[in-house]
Amino acid sequence: MAYVDWLLKGKRLVACSCDYGCPCDFMAAPTQGHCEGLEAMEIDEGYFGDVRLEGVRFAGTYHWPGPVHKGNGTYQAIVDESVTEEQREALFRILSGEEQEPTTAFNIYGATIETELDPIFTQVEFAWDLENRTGRIFVPGVGEADFEPIRNPVTGAPHPAHLVLPTGFEFRKAEVVSAKNVKGIGDLEFNYPDCHGSMFYIAYGPYGIIEEAA
Repeated sequence: MAYVDWLLKGKRLVACSCDYGCPCDFMAAPTQGHCEGLEAMEIDEGYFGDVRLEGVRFAGTYHWPGPVHKGNGTYQAIVDESVTEEQREALFRILSGEEQEPTTAFNIYGATIETELDPIFTQVEFAWDLENRTGRIFVPGVGEADFEPIRNPVTGAPHPAHLVLPTGFEFRKAEVVSAKNVKGIGDLEFNYPDCHGSMFYIAYGPYGIIEEAA
């Protein structure tokens, strides 16, 4: 099948309700029995056909009542208010999973979502410092999360950790960090003072991860 040519290349932050080293990445049940949290991406280079997507920021809150692969998920997309109508349409075509192989990240996650809440168009604050393992997502009236290094409980020193998934569909390598004050205060509500966080630089296209571009 021929797809519209597209690219999303940039920085991603993900905070989820699991303990550090999210069990889902190891084919195990989520720590809390369910999976929920907040994610965001800032696009450094991107396009959908002739529509340029550089600088676009989008986020999402999510909830699955059990392991993600069992479905029944709920998701709410959040797109920065600065994004044009043309860019919105292009972005939603990508996020819907329709313009890509069924083995790609957006398509796989999309297949597990039963309820899509109305998208929100508002400010998406995104901060990122991979070298120091810090970041922040803030969406007024919807949710927030801060990211910092995991700390050694004895010395307080940063404890770097990498997660490598050679056949992963969402990422191949991520920094595992501590997600602090992870809150959902909109249609999806949750509150986790300290939980799993990941940071990674990624490039996606209609056939999956583009490793040479990431």
